[in-house]
Amino acid sequence: MKQKTIKHGYKVAGCLYNLVNHEVLPGLSIHANDFWNSVAEVLAEFTPRNQQLLVTRANLQSHIDVWHTDTANQPFNQQRYELFLKEIGYLVDEKADFTISTKNVDDEVALVAGPQLVVPLMNARFSLNAANARWGSLYDALYGTDVIGEDNGAQQTKEFNPVRGRRVQAYARRFLDETLPLTRGSHIDAVKYHIVKQKFTVTLFTGEQVQLKNAEQFVGYNGSIAAPSALLCRHNGLHIEIQVDKDNVVGKTDAASVKDIVLESALSTIQDCEDSIAAVDASDKTSVYRNWLGLMKGDLAEIIQKGNKTITRSLNHDRHYLSPKQEKMTLPGRSLQFIRNVGHLMTTDAIVTATDEKVPEGIVDGLITSLISLHDLQGNSKFKNSKQGSIYIVKPKMHGPEEVSFSHDLFSAIERHLGLVQNTIKMGIMDEERRTSANLKECIRAAQTRLAFINTGFLDRTGDEIHTSMHAGAMTQKALMKDEPWITAYEDRNVRIGLQAGLQGKAQIGKGMWAIPDQMAEMVKSKIAHPKSGANCAWVPSPTAATLHVMHYHKVNVQDIQSAMKAEFSLPGTIDDLSELLTIPLLKNQTELSTTAIQKELDNNIQGLLGYVVRWVNQGIGCSKVPDIDNIARMEDRATLRISSQHVCNWLHHGVINESQVLESLRRMAEVVDFQNAGDSSYIAIGTDFNHSIAFTAAVDLIFQGKEQPSGYTEPLLHQKRQEVKAMH
Repeated sequence: MKQKTIKHGYKVAGCLYNLVNHEVLPGLSIHANDFWNSVAEVLAEFTPRNQQLLVTRANLQSHIDVWHTDTANQPFNQQRYELFLKEIGYLVDEKADFTISTKNVDDEVALVAGPQLVVPLMNARFSLNAANARWGSLYDALYGTDVIGEDNGAQQTKEFNPVRGRRVQAYARRFLDETLPLTRGSHIDAVKYHIVKQKFTVTLFTGEQVQLKNAEQFVGYNGSIAAPSALLCRHNGLHIEIQVDKDNVVGKTDAASVKDIVLESALSTIQDCEDSIAAVDASDKTSVYRNWLGLMKGDLAEIIQKGNKTITRSLNHDRHYLSPKQEKMTLPGRSLQFIRNVGHLMTTDAIVTATDEKVPEGIVDGLITSLISLHDLQGNSKFKNSKQGSIYIVKPKMHGPEEVSFSHDLFSAIERHLGLVQNTIKMGIMDEERRTSANLKECIRAAQTRLAFINTGFLDRTGDEIHTSMHAGAMTQKALMKDEPWITAYEDRNVRIGLQAGLQGKAQIGKGMWAIPDQMAEMVKSKIAHPKSGANCAWVPSPTAATLHVMHYHKVNVQDIQSAMKAEFSLPGTIDDLSELLTIPLLKNQTELSTTAIQKELDNNIQGLLGYVVRWVNQGIGCSKVPDIDNIARMEDRATLRISSQHVCNWLHHGVINESQVLESLRRMAEVVDFQNAGDSSYIAIGTDFNHSIAFTAAVDLIFQGKEQPSGYTEPLLHQKRQEVKAMH
């Protein structure tokens, strides 16, 4: 499709130009020429700054590399190292305390704590599933996972298992006892749920009628007041709907005719343009933007074929109830949508300069996704996303305060050009790069008028940890990285600095992903640590996981945790010591590592690397469940790939392993990965012809060119190889 030339000689890919002119702009009070002139002006203003920030990154990394290889700095001294980082500007001076002034933030961000989904925006079905995950069946989540045990795989069969069903009901009733306690007795003994004199009432098997200990928890109902079909309660700001089926289908309901307990689950979703997708050209980007348009206009739909049935999946409607006083009330049927733009590194051919140079992809993302979001702000959508009239953009992979300032200024320029009030665009800062972690207070300050989200991302953060200190020495084993001092300091400082900067009641403090989607029992056991840490949201891999994880936010009142932590942080003597955060996670027992242990670490990294790369490069799958070396399905994305490739590169650089070992493992693990994907008819094997497999060469390059990749990012090589595959078809 032909390019369209706009102001300053910029050329826009025809597919993107047509999307904007014929699908995005209709219904908005912006003329096409005015918008494209704005695009050109913003690109002309911000591209040089973007490029200079990347130069600064490279210069800082070069200084660090030289410092680690200079014998004058051996043996390593932590204090001298930190002084050096200040001298080169890697660490900036912290200024006076401050409080963010973000306004017009939705309750799902500011006031109510709960799960958050991250989903590839390139996949319409996944995007719809995530948007619709605001409400989830607790019965389904328990029945279909390992939370209540395996029952010899009974939860995987299509035929209903009444024994398992009763275990689900018992578990759910215990959950009700914890969240909606009664004045006497237990929900386990309930034989009827009804409304008496505007009060939530339970008749027990003894015939006694009891109410909620806290009567204000009952907020609404459906059906008639004499025979409600659903009773709605609220706990810790989250809603619980008890559904009653008067037909009382045998085995599917209990003694009280309860057919399900539906939980308000994923309060927010990050629709991802970045880490979880494989968009490498103008056509891909246009598809991504079109899905965002569908979400913002409320008309995104996906046709799914299930056997002989054709199903059209679309966005859920809002949920309507009557209050106990029979006043109408409405609750959102969908999670609040954020969008994650790409970072500062990558460029796109969706728009090129007069001399055919690609422009920064993050700038284009900001312009196009904000334009599309006007449909929500101006009331053109079937469904409202932000009730407060805000646009939520998460910015990943920023290195330090200068890069946050750049994004803030970019958003301000976009607001001016689109006629938006300043700070309409809210920013989410991903604390996933070492320089941002070490300067987090000043990063928050740089976005203090629009900040709505900070988050720890252990995976990318580990990748940057390895690359930043590549020349310092061999890194500890990947599985032991979470035991290193820096990770505890990183997770704790993020919450503390966020609370000290006034994020409570104004913004989200988030924690990272549960990466093993089939092990929900372990997630339910361990992920409660996230709300206990003071984080008011945490990432989950699926709608089912959101419904299970939300139980943690009923067990833990995050607002109370945050208030207690703020009081503790204000005590005299609280200091910010960077020593632990900047402790390099070096391998401590290299001479004691056996040949077998080294080979196991190498094979584990290589298998995970290949298993992800082959799908990304050959099939364009950005994020999926990939079996690890032990055949345990794990969520893999570019962040996990960054760790694996950088870890092998680091061990190779320091002589823990050699080139022949790496190549041998690559070839042997290729056969393992091919075997694991044998059931996928669209899979392209990599172990049959190493010399001509683009995916295999991508894996090789990620390792052997790993030191030279900017910040150890995998995107440049992945995009190049994916483009090569697309060019062949």
